[in-house]
Amino acid sequence: MNDNAIPVEQRWLLLIHQLPSKPAYFRVKIWRRLQRLGAVAVKSTVYALPANAETQEDFEWLLKEVVEGGGEAMVCEARLIDGLSDAQARSLFDAARDEDYEAIVNEARTLSARLETATADEKAELRTQTGRLRKRIVDIATIDFFGATGRLSAESLIAELESRLAEDMEMINEDPKPLTPADLKGRVWVTRKGVHVDRIACGWLIRRFIDPDAIIRFVPGKGYVPNPGEIRFDMFEGEITHEGDHCSFEVLLARAGITDPALQAIAEIVHNIDLKDAKFGREETTGIASLIAGICAANPQDEQRIAQGGPIFDNLYQYFRAKRD
Repeated sequence: MNDNAIPVEQRWLLLIHQLPSKPAYFRVKIWRRLQRLGAVAVKSTVYALPANAETQEDFEWLLKEVVEGGGEAMVCEARLIDGLSDAQARSLFDAARDEDYEAIVNEARTLSARLETATADEKAELRTQTGRLRKRIVDIATIDFFGATGRLSAESLIAELESRLAEDMEMINEDPKPLTPADLKGRVWVTRKGVHVDRIACGWLIRRFIDPDAIIRFVPGKGYVPNPGEIRFDMFEGEITHEGDHCSFEVLLARAGITDPALQAIAEIVHNIDLKDAKFGREETTGIASLIAGICAANPQDEQRIAQGGPIFDNLYQYFRAKRD
C-alpha cells in the first residue's frame, strides 16, 4: 500500500451567518463559541469545520443560538473546488492550533524558569499551574483536527515540567535504555505524513548515518497503532520524539550516541527552525529554512521531500566538517 496515496476527498461544513450590530457582547459571545469549536474563518462571515457528525451538531447548536439572538445563519456541507484548496484549508486549522500550542509553550517555559529557584510552597503552585496547562492541551487536542506540529513541543515541555515537579525524581528522571547500533538497524521507521524540517532531517540522519537501507513509512499523525519492530519518530508518544526543549533530531542524535560536531551544528539549525526560539542564533538558519520551505511547497509526497532535503543536509554536513578542519 502506498502511504502517500491521495486521501479521500475532504468534505467541509460551512457556517454562514450575519449578526445584529447590537448588543456588542452577543457578537463577542458567538466569536468565542467559534473559537472553542475550533472553527476557522474562510471569509469574514463564513466559518469552516471538517465535516463529521460531531462538528455538524456543534454548528447546528450555534446556528440556533445565532437565530435566537436576532441573527441569521445557515449550515451547509461543501466541497472546495477553486479559490481555496483542501490543503490550504487544513493549513488554516493547523496555524490556529499551532498558535494555541505556542501560547502553552511560552507559559511552560516561564514556569520552567521559575522552578529553578522555587520554594516548596511555590512548587505547589507551579504544580497547579502545570496541571492547568495539561488540561488546556487536552482541550486544544479535541479541536486539533489535522494534527498540528506544535503539539509535540507543548506536550514535551509540560511532560518535562511534570517530571521535575514529581516527588520521586529518581524514578521519573531515569534515563531511557541506551540504544545500540544493533537496536537501530533493520527497523521500520515511522513518522507523521506532511514532513517538514525536523522529520526531513531525521530521515536524512537515519539513512546517512544509522541504517542506509532503512524503510521510512508515513502515517496519519493521530490514531496510529505501531507494529512490532517499528520505531516512531517525531510523533506524539513516539520512541524518538521531542523531549523537553529538544527537537526530534537532537533526541535522535543523543539516543544513537552520535557526537559528531558537524551533526551537532546541524541539530542547532534544525532546532531553531522547528522550535522557532532562536536558541542557538545560527546565521545559517534563515537560508536553510527557506530551502526546506521551498522543497515542501514543490514536493507534495513525503518521500520526495526527504530525497530532496538529503543533498541540502549532505552539503551542510560537509560545510561544517570543512569549517572545523
